[in-house]
Amino acid sequence: MPATTWSAPVPKAWRSTRFRVALTAFLASIIALSVVSAWLVLDAQNRLGSGAAQVARERAAAVVQVLNTGAAPADLRLLVRASIYEVTTQTGERVASCPGLRFGTIVPNGDFEYGDSVQNLKPGAVDLADRESVGCARELGDDPERNGLRLHVAATVSGDSKYRVYGASIIDESGQAALDSVRVTLLAGVPVIALLIGAIAWFAVRRSLRPVEAIRSEVAEIGAHDLSRRVPAPDSADEIAKLAETMNTMLARLETAVSRQSRFTSDASHELRTPLASLRTQLEVLLAHQDRLDWRDACRNALLDITRLQDLVGDLVLLGKLDNAEPDRSAPVRLSEVVESCLSGRQGVRAVIEEDPTVLGDRGRLERLLRNLVDNAQRHARTGVEVRTSIVDEFAVVTVTDDGPGIPAADRERVFDRFVRLDDGRARDEGGAGLGLAIVAEIAHTHGGTVEVAEYDGGARLVVRLPVAETRS
Repeated sequence: MPATTWSAPVPKAWRSTRFRVALTAFLASIIALSVVSAWLVLDAQNRLGSGAAQVARERAAAVVQVLNTGAAPADLRLLVRASIYEVTTQTGERVASCPGLRFGTIVPNGDFEYGDSVQNLKPGAVDLADRESVGCARELGDDPERNGLRLHVAATVSGDSKYRVYGASIIDESGQAALDSVRVTLLAGVPVIALLIGAIAWFAVRRSLRPVEAIRSEVAEIGAHDLSRRVPAPDSADEIAKLAETMNTMLARLETAVSRQSRFTSDASHELRTPLASLRTQLEVLLAHQDRLDWRDACRNALLDITRLQDLVGDLVLLGKLDNAEPDRSAPVRLSEVVESCLSGRQGVRAVIEEDPTVLGDRGRLERLLRNLVDNAQRHARTGVEVRTSIVDEFAVVTVTDDGPGIPAADRERVFDRFVRLDDGRARDEGGAGLGLAIVAEIAHTHGGTVEVAEYDGGARLVVRLPVAETRS
């Protein structure tokens, strides 16, 4: 059997945004504070050491300067006062040192090297019993025997290269102690401060996410039949407030869409039920009274109902396509060709081409738009219909005018809704299920245009505006 690996489940609290933000804040804080603290300690240590190094170099240079004048090493006790130094030959033999300093005290271990080094003062390095030991004791303090005293030693050679010269200076103990105290404080304080920052971040994120939790809870309780509810929007102008605003806008659109779909389904089922019921009734009567009815008349009536059903289903399918997909608007279409195609074979329709604009769109759907407008106009016209094309303010304008009863001002917007038929147009023999102008509005909208009922005293005038295609030179 293959070996199975087991991993402990991650606690749910660890996967929360609060924990991740708090952990990130803690790690970022401890890294940043550690880097800054280390830099400060190192800088302070360098500054503390640089002062002692400068003094040590000056003392070594002073001894070299005396030797370069021709003075013997034995004369240094008289010529160099209150200084810590030691002089050896090139072979390491001690020839001079400050009074009271024992041999090898400040000489670094190993081979001679130019430059600076740090040496710890050894116990008994200064003989305080020596009467002349004041030369070192004054610099080393009252108790040179104490442990931990550190010296900065500068090594160089005399001008004639006969002697090795070492100058030393004590590193400030009080400054070093203060620096050590700061180092310990930072070592203990940085994790505590980082942990405090992480805790503050946790509580801050928790407080900031309360509106998000309220939004989530409200959305979880909103069902498909209760879309009127809205999520609580905080008073702040931050991203969470914008999220709540966007969520409420989305819920409003969703409520409108669901309501529209519900009405559409109800109206569609009603419109489908009527011809189906009529068709079934005719067939049942024909079967029950075959000897009393003319089957030819019954079939003609049934065929009319089937045609009506076919047209209605076709309109519903087209509306579904218009709702779910954008048409291809890359092909240029001349409106004069659309008008010619739609009006071919029609009686009582006059075309007036003032200008021949070109638009980008789906020619088939643009022909359907004009055909629906002309069909609607012909159903209500008394004598004739006029179709006119022009260009106004960089928009292609198609105007369809009839001399019928017109459209009341109160119904000029409602007439483009789905399954809306005006009172004088509800007779079955006038046809239509109230989808023709709704399809016109959808096609115009998907082509970036508009359709409206214009003011006209002699009948009804419907105006479609579409963006004119840009001409390329």
